Amino acid sequence: DPTLSTKHGDCFSIFFKDQETILLDPIFYTLLKYLEQLYIENEPEFIYFKTLFHIFESYLDENKEGGLLNERTGFFDSEIWHILYDFQKDGAKGAINKVLKHNGCIIADSVGLGKTYEALAVIKYFELLNNRVLVICPKKLTGNWTIYQASQNHTLNPFKKDRFNYTVLYHTDMARKSGYSDANGIDLENFNWGAYDLVVIDESHNFRGNPVEKIENDGSLKMNRAKWLMEKVIKSGVKTKVLMLSATPVNNSLRDLRNQIAFITEGKDDALFEYCKIKDIALTLKNAQTHFTNWADPRKNPKRNMKQLLERLDSAFFKILDELTIARSRKHIIGFYNIAAIGKFPERNKPHSVYPEIDLNGRFPSYDRLNKQILEYRLAVFNPSAYVKPEKQKKYEDLAKTQVLEFKQADRENFLIGMMKINYLKRLESSIESFEISMDRTIKKIENFIGKIEEFQKLKSKTQEESLENFQPDEDEIEENADDLEQWQVGKKLKFDLTDLELEEWLKDLKKDKEALSGLYNNAIAVTPDRDAKLAELKKLIKEKISSPLNAENKKVVIFTAFADTAQYLYKNIKEWCQKELKLHCALVCGSFTQTSFGKNDYDSILLNFSPVSKNRAKMTGAPQSEEIDILIATDCISEGQNLQDCDFLINYDIHWNPVRIIQRFGRIDRLGSKNSHIQLVNFWPTKDLDNYINLKERVEARMALVDVTATGEDNILNTEQIQELISDDLKYRNQQLKKLKEEVLDLEDMNETVSLTDFTLDDFRIELLNFLENNRKRLNEAPFGLYAVVPSPSGEHAGLIESRSFSESERDIIKPGVVFCLKQKGESDGNEEVNPLNPYFLVYIRNDGTVRFNYTNAKQILEIYRLMCQERAKPYETLCELFNAETNNGEKMGAYTELLKKAVDEIIRIFKKRGNQRLTSDRGALLIPSSKQLNEMENFEFVTWLIVR
Repeated sequence: DPTLSTKHGDCFSIFFKDQETILLDPIFYTLLKYLEQLYIENEPEFIYFKTLFHIFESYLDENKEGGLLNERTGFFDSEIWHILYDFQKDGAKGAINKVLKHNGCIIADSVGLGKTYEALAVIKYFELLNNRVLVICPKKLTGNWTIYQASQNHTLNPFKKDRFNYTVLYHTDMARKSGYSDANGIDLENFNWGAYDLVVIDESHNFRGNPVEKIENDGSLKMNRAKWLMEKVIKSGVKTKVLMLSATPVNNSLRDLRNQIAFITEGKDDALFEYCKIKDIALTLKNAQTHFTNWADPRKNPKRNMKQLLERLDSAFFKILDELTIARSRKHIIGFYNIAAIGKFPERNKPHSVYPEIDLNGRFPSYDRLNKQILEYRLAVFNPSAYVKPEKQKKYEDLAKTQVLEFKQADRENFLIGMMKINYLKRLESSIESFEISMDRTIKKIENFIGKIEEFQKLKSKTQEESLENFQPDEDEIEENADDLEQWQVGKKLKFDLTDLELEEWLKDLKKDKEALSGLYNNAIAVTPDRDAKLAELKKLIKEKISSPLNAENKKVVIFTAFADTAQYLYKNIKEWCQKELKLHCALVCGSFTQTSFGKNDYDSILLNFSPVSKNRAKMTGAPQSEEIDILIATDCISEGQNLQDCDFLINYDIHWNPVRIIQRFGRIDRLGSKNSHIQLVNFWPTKDLDNYINLKERVEARMALVDVTATGEDNILNTEQIQELISDDLKYRNQQLKKLKEEVLDLEDMNETVSLTDFTLDDFRIELLNFLENNRKRLNEAPFGLYAVVPSPSGEHAGLIESRSFSESERDIIKPGVVFCLKQKGESDGNEEVNPLNPYFLVYIRNDGTVRFNYTNAKQILEIYRLMCQERAKPYETLCELFNAETNNGEKMGAYTELLKKAVDEIIRIFKKRGNQRLTSDRGALLIPSSKQLNEMENFEFVTWLIVR
């Protein structure tokens, strides 16, 4: 306090002259109290909250005024509010405040944390303000939303009293100008798209393309879904707020993230300037993209780690994500909330790997042998441009250019052939049945074209056009909810005139392919269900699980496959066996159809009867109560957004090549509050030679990903070669994760070199501080700067003093003896937010050997360390305090700590200047930070708190 500091000397100088006078001066007692606080031993928990108290002071000012959320709406009396866990209540309140402050929010909580319920709470709040609400969801998740609508009078609705009044439309309804939406039976031709005050977009990452429009052949303008959503729903009519539920990871491409942020800001790049001083959102994300790209480049950065990335990223990027997103991981919930009060996560058993043969009689070729065979086929039916006469080639290249930029038609067809081959292998990996269906259909396509060519030659026709569209695989041959649907569309509208082709050569290759594929087909049809080794292995697994359940009396098994053909085949061959031999009911759920041996044959009823406890069936009048479904076969139509936690045993009958999908599948049963103590993942692998399998997969997938990047019309800052390298690197990482799935179940946060949205949001710390302030605000307010606490390092000689928790190996490896300093920049610092996300405060963690482990750019990581070391430690570590006092002679000999502080400050200044210079080179409008706001020496800082780790 400046008043105190100017009077310190006065008080002491007259103390001995006039003791009576000084003892009457209240400043004297304030000073004594101040000095006493500096010298008492502080409890670590208090120092942690004292640090938060200052770095979040602007947030506290907002909340002092009651926050933005209006508590007089009756919101806290709603049914949805009362059913939420504490962490969901905090998430909902945070989302409401972000929507009110910035017009939108992205909720990106991890799988299994209940994003839908958080969104329902947000909807309830705005409905109480008489806002009109529109929910846009994938068709497969309709039941997750229509069940709560009051207008549906659904017997399964647990929130009848809340009378939810929102409208539901599908993602696929965007850009439809006529017809009816199946969700709520809405006539789209006369629908007022712009009438909604709040739009909730479930699985918003699906709107990943740039908003674009194109002129159709008839002259009409056609918008893609993202453009329709932006123009017709968000920009038109009344001012529209946006809430998005997303699984957006922060990965090599920020396209998904950028487009979702654009929905909140209506594409205005200065939308966050008033609150966050961010001048240009697009430029901030473009700069972040450049840093991500360079960081991920194995040549420029062979030993990449997250610390490097966070040092390079502009603070404005950090600020955007912190302001607009709510992102908590499973680890965060366990760390920040009382798990005993909200139920626990089940313990994951080590995944069980199965390597079945294909044919019990051993007569079908091995998977590895078939790999080699299939990859050698020409598949000429998908490659007409290879047979274009030389003089006609330019004609087709010119035609192709009007469709997709950058790639030659021949390249596109090669990609298509690669995708077809990989699809055959995926279908063989899935089941002998789906492989047989693929062979049969391809042979019929080849026969059809042989017939057309021979007929054309016989009639000596002058012209006959064939569209590449006719060569595509049937839709049900592609994986349900495939990540690569766009890739199948590339170049497919191109038409070939048979007179322009070398028909004899094409015919010869078509016949050769037909002969080879016919051999495979004949082998496949010989493997009947009674010879199917993989099916036999599945039955054996189910039987073992039923006879020796993981959890008492739990007989439930969910079996996932990527293909509807395989799912139908399994149901057909398991249903009767389940009923007769196991006395259990069985059901099938695919994207377009369902089947069951018990209860109503519809999507919602099947899932209700499979997981009756988690879906509260007992409270539902009219629902069956005596029996349930125990064996569920499903495609990825239920891999997102479903709570099936009654089940404790999940089988991946085929391994999805994107490990994220496997994690999402497991998220159906790996959920908070599960009644099961243990859960099991079983993976069917096609071969034990996983390296060989992954190498094959990587070769073809890299090509497919390249098509995906270019097909979306993305404004890439990279050339084709750079994209290929990036994709290859990304796939290598993905494949490492696939291998890890043999040994452990991964969290989504572990997927992208541990970079996820949770690394950029600090809401958990803010909420924890608010809870602490209820009883401790006065003490925090009155505590002076400069306080410290001493804690033991989990890897140091005093680790035995830590009683309250255990540390992971990585935590022990990171938290070595050292000091965490919290400093404040003196004087004027407005505008420095673009260089320092916590401006004017700086956090730095320096080890005793002088290594700065985390600088101020890694604020989230430092706060997590702070919290780990101080949480619930409400009294000092007396032994450590005595050691510290002896070592420093009660604070007189502070040379070692002064040296650490100097090094920490030097490193802060270095990074501060480097980031300031980066801004100048990446942003033409950026100004040099004035000298009055620059950092040059220790005198530029005030000492806020320090935590000594011994």
